[in-house]
Amino acid sequence: MSIKIETRYSSHPEDFKSYATEEIRDKFLLNEIFVPNQITGTYTMEDRLIIGGIHPVNQPLRLETIDQLKAENFLDRREIGIINVGACTKIDVEGESITLGHKEALYIGKGVKEVMFHPSAEGETYLYFNSAPAHTSYPTRKITQADAEVVTLGSLENSNHRTIYKLLVNSVVDTCQLQMGMTELKPGSVWNTMPAHTHDRRMEAYFYFDLQEGNVVSHFMGQPDETRHIFLKNHQAVISPAWSIHSGAGTSNYTFIWGMAGENMDYGDMDSVKPSELR
Repeated sequence: MSIKIETRYSSHPEDFKSYATEEIRDKFLLNEIFVPNQITGTYTMEDRLIIGGIHPVNQPLRLETIDQLKAENFLDRREIGIINVGACTKIDVEGESITLGHKEALYIGKGVKEVMFHPSAEGETYLYFNSAPAHTSYPTRKITQADAEVVTLGSLENSNHRTIYKLLVNSVVDTCQLQMGMTELKPGSVWNTMPAHTHDRRMEAYFYFDLQEGNVVSHFMGQPDETRHIFLKNHQAVISPAWSIHSGAGTSNYTFIWGMAGENMDYGDMDSVKPSELR
């Protein structure tokens, strides 16, 4: 099979306090998102989100079912959001060919049986995806940056000047519970999601890219009064449980994709934490 999905189990915040660096990396870091000619991912028990990458090189890749789902088709009881972080490429959905450009998103709803990902004729194909359980079907829809809800926050003086593209959110497209978007940091800015926050009603996953060789992002997680950090390279992702903050600072500016699943669909629903309250 051209699809390989591992399983990660949930962790309790009290247990997290005792984790050493390697254990944090083993449980939360997704260090190989893209494998040539393969769909690779992680099924996390945190809201049962599947996080992964699709990297067709010289052959198309079909979205096949996996053992964890116990379903005939991958999307029988799921929805999926895909954001293109590589060259312009084509995705076939039930026979319809959709061209997806760089930093554009595609939503595919519950019940779709045939999805095929093609190598790009213009460069490397890198498609990042999140998939969540779904209770009903919504139409397939492509979202460009022009379609997105766009917000610019922060300042260069605070090293957090950034533009947020809300791509797959309920104010833009109908989804069951999945929400995804992209945040680009301006040159000279390195902090994301600072001031930090948590949201007990949904978990989150972060995927970092646009990092040049040799640069890294220090991703902060844990409860606000018991924080930890791990370092991530380009094209790596991290699972953030609902009880954890999710913030980062890089050795240069970068872009990241945030994806959320859970019972709450309000983007602004969060429990803010002042920087002076972090420990």
